[in-house]
Amino acid sequence: MVIVIDPQIAGISGDMFLCALVDLGADKVKILNGIKKSEKFLSDSIIKQIDFKKIEKHGIEATTLFLEIDENIHEKKGIEIKKAIVNSTKEIGLSNRAKVFAESCIDTLIFSESQIHGMPIDSIHFHEASSIDTLIDIIGIAIAVDDLGMFDEEIICMPIAVGGGSVTFSHGTMSNPASAILEILKNSKLSLHGSEVKDELTTPTGASILVNLSKISMDYYPSMEIESIGYGAGKKDFDKFANVLKIVKGKQKNNFQLDTVKILETNVDDVSGEIMGNLIEKIMNKGAKDVSIYHGIAKKGRPTNLISVICDDSSMYEIMDILVIETGTLGIRVTTSNRFTVPRTTHDIKLILDGKEFVVKYKVSSFKGKNDFKIEFDDIKSISNTLNKSIKETESLIRKEIIKVDTDYG
Repeated sequence: MVIVIDPQIAGISGDMFLCALVDLGADKVKILNGIKKSEKFLSDSIIKQIDFKKIEKHGIEATTLFLEIDENIHEKKGIEIKKAIVNSTKEIGLSNRAKVFAESCIDTLIFSESQIHGMPIDSIHFHEASSIDTLIDIIGIAIAVDDLGMFDEEIICMPIAVGGGSVTFSHGTMSNPASAILEILKNSKLSLHGSEVKDELTTPTGASILVNLSKISMDYYPSMEIESIGYGAGKKDFDKFANVLKIVKGKQKNNFQLDTVKILETNVDDVSGEIMGNLIEKIMNKGAKDVSIYHGIAKKGRPTNLISVICDDSSMYEIMDILVIETGTLGIRVTTSNRFTVPRTTHDIKLILDGKEFVVKYKVSSFKGKNDFKIEFDDIKSISNTLNKSIKETESLIRKEIIKVDTDYG
């Protein structure tokens, strides 16, 4: 199964996400009962009425949260909200994954404020997020995601609409997106985009939920068979679009896994083959997924080498440093690319070959019901040298031994 969260037009808030999950089929009674049990952990807030209802938003029927509360709170410490959420997850008996998710969401909110204001986490006060709304959103969503079994699914997030213009809140007026949104999305693999809408479309709670639920950002829908669609209504109304968050659930039409990678490219025309060989080794040791070097002709008929590196965000900057230091290049092109990969698992196995014991790593891939495996070349090379056999003979010997003890490959 695959889940697509689509905030690319109307953005996302906590209540929009919760409502979209209910519209998708999450157990409404279970969610409301869990929220009501959580109410006591914020003693200065009272839920007078709460329910989910169907409304129309710009021609789209969507679910909205009808909430009436009684509270007179202007600010509350972040750790107070966190304590209430942690106690709530225990009280209502959430699964371990749902507990971790709920706690991670509030931690993300607190940490973002700590980074912005340069203050210790224990000193952070919430203003806009001090209401019981925050607890309701996070606890309700944790229950709903658990109920729908989404923690086991591939969750893809489309680009997040944040709007434009300026926003005014407890700390004054600033450009939109506000610092909290930028801090929350920083270093995540999710992407955002602005628009001509002069309003905040994505809230900090909504962003916090996304970064703790999805690690895959795509600009387009995957190949899928749609099973169900959930629409969650936002509180505001806009003239040109329906203020709804869309969540789509379906089956992928292939066995591919999805992720996002960075592609680094640079052209060099005065670097020797020895340096290139050493460069590949250094880059791979820094966590690159692959390195390729292509020969070509550049301007003025000069021979050139195009160095192309596939890596992830965490290793990108170190690899860029190596490219500049080792080649002297003056520029590196960086692009983000969605990648489809065949599912694979890594295995270790102990083998006795010619009376000697070796530990061999190999990867088992699975596609359309068929499995295959590939042995780690460094292990083949090491064993080849130890046994004084050719690479080809050593690989054949290892494959036969793996087949004897592990039938998962085929």
